[in-house]
Amino acid sequence: MTAPPGTPHPGQPKGPVPAPSGTPRAARAENPRPARPPGAPLAGGAHGPRALRPLLDTVLDALTTGTAERRGPLPAGGPAAVTAHLRATLGTVLPDHGTGDHEALRTLVHALAAGAADPADPLCAAHLHCPPLAVAAAADLAASALNPSLDSWDQAPAASALEAELTRTLAAEFYDTPHPDALVTTGGTEANHLALLLARERHGPRLTVLHGANAHHSVPRAAWLLGLPPATRLPTPAGVLDPATLAHALATTPGPTLVTATAGTTDAGLIDPLPALADLCDQHGADLHIDAAYGGLLALSPRHRHKLAGLGRAHSLTIDLHKLGWQPIAAGLLAVPDTALLTPLAHQADYLNATDDTEAGLPDLLGRSLRTTRRPDALKIAATLRSLGRNGLAHLIDRTCALAHHLAQRLDTHPGFEVHSPPTISTVLFRPTRATDDELATQRRALLHQGRAVLGRTRADGRLWLKATLLNPHTTAGDLDTLIAHLEGSTHR
Repeated sequence: MTAPPGTPHPGQPKGPVPAPSGTPRAARAENPRPARPPGAPLAGGAHGPRALRPLLDTVLDALTTGTAERRGPLPAGGPAAVTAHLRATLGTVLPDHGTGDHEALRTLVHALAAGAADPADPLCAAHLHCPPLAVAAAADLAASALNPSLDSWDQAPAASALEAELTRTLAAEFYDTPHPDALVTTGGTEANHLALLLARERHGPRLTVLHGANAHHSVPRAAWLLGLPPATRLPTPAGVLDPATLAHALATTPGPTLVTATAGTTDAGLIDPLPALADLCDQHGADLHIDAAYGGLLALSPRHRHKLAGLGRAHSLTIDLHKLGWQPIAAGLLAVPDTALLTPLAHQADYLNATDDTEAGLPDLLGRSLRTTRRPDALKIAATLRSLGRNGLAHLIDRTCALAHHLAQRLDTHPGFEVHSPPTISTVLFRPTRATDDELATQRRALLHQGRAVLGRTRADGRLWLKATLLNPHTTAGDLDTLIAHLEGSTHR
């Protein structure tokens, strides 16, 4: 049954909504707030916060109970058990009659938390999948409630201004140039795609992309999507792109060339020799793109920024803040040394950026992304930067990298394990000393099925290695000891 107009929604206080304290009494009397409309409450508007507050309590309680039920970094039982449990809990996705806001949230949020691979658990360390900061998640709630869409100024007045300030500020962390700029992306894949698109527009469709075997898979895929010649994959037997290998490739590759280097490989966190690669690109007239999705934020740490020497010589940079920036997904950037390099992305749609509106001073946002509708992801990033500051973020980065070195040292001195090499950022590759590759793979899956630990896997030097990607700055030495104990138990089975 539809409630009569003015009826409070469930979970909202009864009675009139008080006017803001700064509103004159006469104005309040002449312009009373409109009655709440019937139906499901909205997250935004004058009544949005009141509607959200009780629902947030339900969500937080469900997160608590779901996490307690899981009792580890991920649910035990493997894919079949998790799927069966979720289906039994869910019943039907679209019932004929709704269960109400609180029941729906309580059931689904609890089920998602109970069945999560939780990156906030210290033993969940397989991928470049960070635990988001609470301040960033809270800011993301505000972004969802207000729901600005950054495809036209009249949908996102303050959000578009905030994004412009944020992108210029972060681009200046990487480029010492007069007009650096950056675009907000969904992550490294989109940023790499944009980088190749901009290079194609500079040099034409005969552009050749050279990349190391250590490059992210999105680089050759972007070349394919953009209709470029197949990207040339250069061998990286030592894990990084060797300058001599690149020099030979540049000398024998005709036509315009884009070299993509990596600052933080997905498998081992390695950083290519950026200054030498940049020198070669200058000598041969090639453009340089650096995928620093993993390692780029090391630039904020006085202790680690030397590892990124040469970063600012790239024509474009990929940066992810949902890795070492501790943001909820998604939070990526494509940075460039001059905003003019973004000109090829300009696009016109009369209903969003009519020429006379732009000439009258309304900002044109369509050239800031390949997407049309997009979220204000700048808000959570800006809230984090303001909350922690440069020093606070540097502390988290330094602590995370130190944890990786501690784990590598513990494993290196342990008779049951061998470490591939000291960590460059926060990734540790290791393996049981007497295990075959098949046994190692089986041991990893056993830990997953038991819900005891989440570790990655990769190949290096012709062998399979376990991969611990540490991104949780709250992990302790005791947590790492627990991880080693779980591994000791699995190797003895």
